[in-house]
Amino acid sequence: MGILTINHMCSHLQNASRARLGLTSVPNNKYNLNLALALHRAGFIASVTRAGPTPPPPEILTKFEDDEPVTTANVATRRLWLGLKYWDDKPVLRRLQAVSRPSRTVWADLDQLGRVSRGFEAGHLKGLNLGESMFVSTDRGVLEIREALAKKVGGVVLCRVS
Repeated sequence: MGILTINHMCSHLQNASRARLGLTSVPNNKYNLNLALALHRAGFIASVTRAGPTPPPPEILTKFEDDEPVTTANVATRRLWLGLKYWDDKPVLRRLQAVSRPSRTVWADLDQLGRVSRGFEAGHLKGLNLGESMFVSTDRGVLEIREALAKKVGGVVLCRVS
């Protein structure tokens, strides 16, 4: 998986959340798309929409695809537009920290993921605190740590979210 792409997305989303932006965009590639959809399933972001270089109209934000098809002429201009969530004037996505780096990929098997999800340390991974999630890239896609445990798969640990 493109660890560097994921790291850029993590830092961008954390900065956008701290700047109190309602809508932000990241490059449209499969790594960013998989992580964005996992964050959406977990409830950390409000919407994921694929569109061009300008923000889509508000009525399209609930759809995943835009009306313009992706061709070889416009593929470089496609962006993923992510709607950020706020609760009681505080961002839902407070901290998004990448775990794996391009120089050090962190793998975790099923036993290590189980220990981390219960709050215990496992190797290089610290245990999860209350309100914290971890996302893992598996052969079944990007999953939240509890989804990975339910499906009994391990993989590359991408990021921690709180």
